[in-house]
Amino acid sequence: MELRHLRYFITVAEELSFSKAALKLHTSQPSLSQQIKDLEDDVGVQLLHRTKRKVELTDEGQVFLEQARLTLTQADKAVTMARQVAAAKVQCLKIGFVPSAEIRIFPYILPRLRVRLPKLQIRTLNLKESDQIAKLKKGELDIIFINQKFENEAFASQLVLREPLMFMLPKQHPLAQYSEITTAQLKDFPLTILTHKLSQPLARTITQFIKQQQIHFQSIDEANSIAEALQAVHSGHGCAILPAYIQALATDQIVVRPLHHPLPCLDVFMSYPKNELNLATQQFLEEIRHIFGLDGSHLNSH
Repeated sequence: MELRHLRYFITVAEELSFSKAALKLHTSQPSLSQQIKDLEDDVGVQLLHRTKRKVELTDEGQVFLEQARLTLTQADKAVTMARQVAAAKVQCLKIGFVPSAEIRIFPYILPRLRVRLPKLQIRTLNLKESDQIAKLKKGELDIIFINQKFENEAFASQLVLREPLMFMLPKQHPLAQYSEITTAQLKDFPLTILTHKLSQPLARTITQFIKQQQIHFQSIDEANSIAEALQAVHSGHGCAILPAYIQALATDQIVVRPLHHPLPCLDVFMSYPKNELNLATQQFLEEIRHIFGLDGSHLNSH
């Protein structure tokens, strides 16, 4: 028994006419009749009842028809999946990210993805959030990681993690001697944060915290890069509020101290197209859902 026998049988069963089925299958009626007879011989039961006037399904034929359709559907699915795997071998997955994703997410996801799709090319781009969103809309990025929710009728968004913010200061700073620092003690000290040009949500989160806690810093300076922010602290210029992952890049001359009023966290969202996902993107979503315990209903909304 071959798949073509099933296709022939399904067509005859749907048309209930050998002549119509033969035309639809682009074959001769005698050849089609022989194919059905061969199928019945293989199955060992009569599937069709034939008379000069009509063709009818037997009870056995009704059951066989349902299963034959399922078999062909599964066969088609197998072909599609095999072709997707073949396509992924020469595919490039393009991911935009904010720095926290590079530290907190990629080390856990990308190695596993490379094992599953060893020939997949993975390209990661550290871009401003506005640039990431623009490229995602154009199809130039498959997935983006940003500090804000971006979703609409075409794109889904998922909260992946919450990145703590930390208060960093020079080891020799007068406040470094305290195990916990009150907001009143911060008065008249200069503060460094990352410029809003790098991440508006980060700058907004910090400035809102400062306003809510009514902290009166001597000045609030914006650094254009992580290196510049760390250098400002290292040089003794003042303190800084920065994402926790930056602590791994700091020298031993920079210390972290908790504030009496805990700093907020910075959300890291993942956005991606809702429809027509390629195999690499689908498997990336499966991996991140598994590793970070995300709700699958969000990731499978497409």
